[in-house]
Amino acid sequence: MRYILISTLLILSCHMVSSQSILPTPLEQNNTNSRFKLSKTMLVAFSDESQATFDYLEKRLKDYIKFKPSKNKQAAKIALCLIEDKELGDEGYRLSINSQQIKIIANKQAGLFYGIQSFLQLLPVEVQSGKAYKLAGFKLNGLELKDQPKYAWRSFMLDSGRQFQSVDFIKRYLDYMAMLKMNVFHWHLTEGEGWRIEIKKYPKLTEVGSKVAKKAEQQGYYTQEEIKEIVSYAKKLHITVVPEIDVPGHSDAALNAYPEHSCLKEAPEIKDVFVYTDKLFCGGRESTYLFIQDIIDEVCELFPSEYIHLGGDEAPKKYWNTCSDCQARIKSENLDDSHDLQLYFSARLAEYVKTKGKKVILWGDVIYQEGSTKLPDNVIVHWWNWLGKKDLALRNAIKNGHQVICNTSHKTYLNYPLSPWKMYSQKKTFDLKEAYEENPSHIENPDQLILGMGACLWTNRGVKENMIDQRVFPRIFALSEQMWCTKPLVAFDEFYDKVKSKYPLMDSLGIDYCPALKSDLPKDYKWE
Repeated sequence: MRYILISTLLILSCHMVSSQSILPTPLEQNNTNSRFKLSKTMLVAFSDESQATFDYLEKRLKDYIKFKPSKNKQAAKIALCLIEDKELGDEGYRLSINSQQIKIIANKQAGLFYGIQSFLQLLPVEVQSGKAYKLAGFKLNGLELKDQPKYAWRSFMLDSGRQFQSVDFIKRYLDYMAMLKMNVFHWHLTEGEGWRIEIKKYPKLTEVGSKVAKKAEQQGYYTQEEIKEIVSYAKKLHITVVPEIDVPGHSDAALNAYPEHSCLKEAPEIKDVFVYTDKLFCGGRESTYLFIQDIIDEVCELFPSEYIHLGGDEAPKKYWNTCSDCQARIKSENLDDSHDLQLYFSARLAEYVKTKGKKVILWGDVIYQEGSTKLPDNVIVHWWNWLGKKDLALRNAIKNGHQVICNTSHKTYLNYPLSPWKMYSQKKTFDLKEAYEENPSHIENPDQLILGMGACLWTNRGVKENMIDQRVFPRIFALSEQMWCTKPLVAFDEFYDKVKSKYPLMDSLGIDYCPALKSDLPKDYKWE
């Protein structure tokens, strides 16, 4: 159900917002008196190394403008220029529009790409969404714009483990990420309810593990060819796909396929509830490590990312505490206890990943308490559990010299609705204003070890494909603003006006967004 604005005041306030609202908000933007008129055919200047960037721009506007490539930057109506400008960094850009030319300047292709994203936001909604429109003759207001991101890591996570989404759906969200200048797709591919990634060496992971849950949209997996297709699609949008293989917990689906790797050597029961269980990969047996290393081998071949996420969250030690193999491992490695065994488990896998030149991301659970085992220097801590542990993971990670991704359950978990739903109580609700003003992950002066910020869309409680838009939009605008914007955030009312200016675009794109504020939520609003 799309939320339809019926308030006259709301509609008027949307119309009052400048059509040139760019989100996330640029670092500097100065409007000028000049105007640029788009024509049916336009010369575009770019170097050979920018061919893919030009191809993206041409594909987006091919139904409206015929582009002619040119090497002459002065004569071209659009110029994509690579220059050396240390001030802009790897993803920064300058966009200028005057009566003669549209020019985007950057150090690297990512900067040119983000300059194009801002330019596209200046065009009519119909053009941005690929609808019919006569663009020739449209006039752009002149401006001088400089922009660059606050963080190198700006992620959106989709949980495909509990609920399975189609390849086309994922591509649609990659397009939205590009529009929002988010650059990491964190893909949660394994869960208790489903194993979604094809591993050639262990076919039962998908033959059995992808089918253990029985409700709607809970069965299915991605072939290696489909994964390559998604990785390639994301790369064209300057998005890195980071896979998550969650171990040792959240692994019931994998242990149904290969029960010999559980402590009890039995397939755990898949319960008809969306909670994690205490059935873990056995931390004592050598065969467990070899099994997971084989999986890592294939995952690293599929994903060229510098990072791999190995989970590590919510792993109750009930069976590790009584398993003879786990206890023998604790003794042979001189470990303190079962928590220290998880540190050993995670450190050993991280060291293996290091041999492949990659870094490992682990949820903050691994660093809540010390152990005799130290995590290696290629471990990045994913801070999430604000409701349970506040900033403990953040503080301990920085104390131990680990980079951190700020992604607290409080205000960045987009599966939390605006009003209570199923097992989501009132304390697990938030709206756009709360995300913008009360997000613990938004740190104005971050420590140099903070790599960036993320947003998560978990699909527990049965969040199916057709329910995702209303959980993500419009709150994702607040989170992407915090990830990108390097200057202090403006007052919420000013930001909210910019968000409301995007409602026509979301309508045109077919995004089934929900109300922005709790006060706007109809009493009979349905979350499914």
